[in-house]
Amino acid sequence: MSQPALSKSVLALERELGVQVLERGRFGAVPTPFGEALARRSGAVDAELRIAGEELRSLRNARAGRVAIGCGPAEATRLLPLAIERLHARAPDVRITVLYGLNAALLPMVMHGDVDFVLSSVPSRGRGSDLRQILLHEDRGVVIASPDHPLVRRGRPASLGEIAGERWVLALDEELERRALDEAFTANGVDVPVPAVETTSAVLMKRLVQQSRSLSYVPRELVHWDVERGLLSILNVVGIEWRRWVGVTHRARSMLSPAAEATLESLRFVAAKI
Repeated sequence: MSQPALSKSVLALERELGVQVLERGRFGAVPTPFGEALARRSGAVDAELRIAGEELRSLRNARAGRVAIGCGPAEATRLLPLAIERLHARAPDVRITVLYGLNAALLPMVMHGDVDFVLSSVPSRGRGSDLRQILLHEDRGVVIASPDHPLVRRGRPASLGEIAGERWVLALDEELERRALDEAFTANGVDVPVPAVETTSAVLMKRLVQQSRSLSYVPRELVHWDVERGLLSILNVVGIEWRRWVGVTHRARSMLSPAAEATLESLRFVAAKI
């Protein structure tokens, strides 16, 4: 758009809303508090229009459509791939976009309308009335080590005191499993480990544990296939027990499109098997 056409459009918007959305000055324009409020909502409005279009197209062909999903690393390991395989066996024309990340990055995606829903850990504390959460299955936290780690080879449970001094590779401290680990040490009067490496990368975390004597604490689902193939071992540790609910989070005021509903149905089916 040309600058005059854009200015005319903004002025028309301000007249319609009855408020000023931009503060104009010598060096350009910045949003007013009214403009900032409007911008915050615009992502969700765009998402609803996209979903409406997808729903209309899906109604013409019930086996087609598009769905955008935000997914955590543990859920991308087994649950989501199996659900996608099942979905495409029944609705091969459904197109899926998956955005990968940790909880701290995923929840804003659904609030801003970037995705239809998020598949990840469901926080124990509510996130407000704007979001709705659907529980799928329960997972637990595990301490992982390489199969040849001395604590694994000795074949008996380890205490928190024994593992506190090991080299650790951990998620950032705002992640649920990291907080659970720190709280377990504190509750048992043991100094909280200081990690040698902190990362948002599940791949890096697992590879460092495989290739060294490092330990990590992760959701069990994250290492399912690694343990099955003998690449990682789960260390039996006394005094730490953390469980988490895995579920779907979507906007409470938004209806899921038929494609998203079909994806959710496949997730529910696979989660019941897990």
